[in-house]
Amino acid sequence: MAVKSAIINVMVNAALKAAPQLVRDFGEVEQLQVSKKGPSDFVSTADLKAEKTLLRELSKARPEFGFLMEEQGERKGEDETQRWIIDPLDGTTNFLHGIPHFAISIGYEKSGEVLAGVIYDPVKDELFWAERGRGAWMNDRRLRVSGRSDLSQAVLATGIPHHGRGDHREFLAVAEVFMARTAGIRRFGAAALDLAYVAAGRYEGFWELGLSPWDVAAGSIIVREAGGFVTDYAGRDRAVQTGEVLAANDHLHPTLCKLISEARRSAARPASASQ
Repeated sequence: MAVKSAIINVMVNAALKAAPQLVRDFGEVEQLQVSKKGPSDFVSTADLKAEKTLLRELSKARPEFGFLMEEQGERKGEDETQRWIIDPLDGTTNFLHGIPHFAISIGYEKSGEVLAGVIYDPVKDELFWAERGRGAWMNDRRLRVSGRSDLSQAVLATGIPHHGRGDHREFLAVAEVFMARTAGIRRFGAAALDLAYVAAGRYEGFWELGLSPWDVAAGSIIVREAGGFVTDYAGRDRAVQTGEVLAANDHLHPTLCKLISEARRSAARPASASQ
């Protein structure tokens, strides 16, 4: 049975305190107050309540830590080397449309490095967690990335740019390359869970642009501790900072990195240059 460290227990307890209200709100989603942050970005009272619960519980356990939160932004702590990176509701659009695929995501960062992460899916009661050097787990089961090395057997996940967001031409260029070479592409709308699923071997890889640190922090350490790689598209350890994410098992990461680079170069050429 997995033994959780003190820092993991703090994160897990906070997630479990925030989850019941999220589930109740999901059951009454039509009554929730919702406002728009951007063209297709929404924030609901459920996001705000969950974030307040996480802030309260984590502050109680580690009052000196700072925070980087999706809804309330950055709060400096007395100890500026340590902070929590929080997404109280990853998959808000799913949540607001009654799609039961969303999660709470908490990352622990020290001196600029993510050292631990917790992602909790309250609908499926799946708790993904990892700490540097201690492996990755789902509930009490050890996680390992998929062992598939043949791209034609691989299933990849992604986030599709939508109204007001992202470079649609570039995305289509990359997706076209992967569609021709893989067993399938999935888009479920919760980046933290996409990363957790790579760690669990459910997907062979995941790519997406324009993510925020709270989308990536917890998932990045979980994938790495499960034996996978998480980088930006150029293969650098900059995914959390840049929001440009490529996660995959150790067999396929180099190939996916190469194919993305080629597709991006192709998409960047003027139309006349490719004729």
